[in-house]
Amino acid sequence: MSRPQTFNTQEALHKAMVVFWRKGYEATSITDLLGATGLSKSSLYATFGGKRELFIMAFDAYRRERAKDMHRALQDGPARLSIESFFRSLFADLNDPSESHGCMSINQAVEMAAHDLDVRQRVMEDFRLIEEALERAIERGQQDGSLGSNRNARELARLLVLAFPGLQVMARAGYTKQDLESALHLLLSNLDL
Repeated sequence: MSRPQTFNTQEALHKAMVVFWRKGYEATSITDLLGATGLSKSSLYATFGGKRELFIMAFDAYRRERAKDMHRALQDGPARLSIESFFRSLFADLNDPSESHGCMSINQAVEMAAHDLDVRQRVMEDFRLIEEALERAIERGQQDGSLGSNRNARELARLLVLAFPGLQVMARAGYTKQDLESALHLLLSNLDL
């Protein structure tokens, strides 16, 4: 008979997610995961399987949290303000580099998507969801008058999605907030052309 579980699975998963987000998959060791979660090796393996299985669960948890945040940010209020706020949130944590891990999906697009089909599919799904949410916000802005462009909403959304990783990389590379604001202003000017 096995002993009852004495830890919160969701809390342990969240802690593992933060480690993977901060360090990436390859640089994260089992020792890192044990230290972060407080689990014994046997509990970690019995609950989550191996490192890869835990990573996939943690990545999926991250993706669910971010999808909720994105939909909340883009569905309310005037479309222009919603879109600006969404993009500004990409570099909101610049003042605290210890909290600036970038977007886990973008990080994994670079680290693993080229050689891991499961990760690639998840990353592509994330970009598709971002594009669809931006497309809906752009259509709303074209209807409510907060966006001046009458260009195809899907094409504009795709342009914004293309810029999304670039802004993340600029932020992580150390560009100033002024530089990022300037790049964002230029990017969003496409919504009025």
